[in-house]
Amino acid sequence: MHEKDGIVLKKLLGEERRQQLLEMLKTATEAIKGTDLAKTVGVSRQVIVGDITLLKARKEPILATSQGYLYMGNIGSENEVERQIPCIHTPEDAREELYTLVDAGVVVKNVTVEHPVYGELTASIMVANRHEVNLFLTRVEETSASYLSELTGGIHLHLISASSSDYLDAAVEAMRVKGFLADEQ
Repeated sequence: MHEKDGIVLKKLLGEERRQQLLEMLKTATEAIKGTDLAKTVGVSRQVIVGDITLLKARKEPILATSQGYLYMGNIGSENEVERQIPCIHTPEDAREELYTLVDAGVVVKNVTVEHPVYGELTASIMVANRHEVNLFLTRVEETSASYLSELTGGIHLHLISASSSDYLDAAVEAMRVKGFLADEQ
C-alpha cells in the first residue's frame, strides 16, 4: 500500500467511525460518556473528542454535558417550554438550588454568566433529577472545578425547560421562597 492509499483508508475508517458514533448518539436514551464511546469503537478518548468536534462542525446538534454526550434531536419535544431565570447564591448552595429546580419538574439546561472580559459565557448542565444533580456536582468536586457563578459574585442565569409553563412557574416560585432569585435581592 502506498502512503497515499493509507491516508485514504485512514480517512474512510475515521468517517465510518464518526457515522457509528453519530448513530449511537442518535439512538441513545441518555448521555454517553466519551470513555464509553472510545471503548465501543476501539479508539482513545482524545480521538472521540476530535470526532465529536468534526461532527459539531457539520452542524450535528451534539451537546457535551457533565454526564457525557447527548444528541439534541433526542431532547425535548415540540411542547417543551423554556425560561431563563436570574439566580444568585453561594457555591455552598449550588446543590440546594439545583434540587429546588429539578424537584419542581424542570430540566436545568445551562448556566450563563456575564464576564467582564469574555462577555457572555454559557455552559451546559442538563440535569432533570436529583441523581443527575448529584452526578454533576460530584464531577465538579472531583475536578476541583469552580462554578461559573463564582466569576460574578454568585449572579447567574439558568435556562430551564419543562413540558408546560406550570412547571416553570412552580420552579420560579420555589426559587423565590428559597431566596435564590437575583431580581429579588
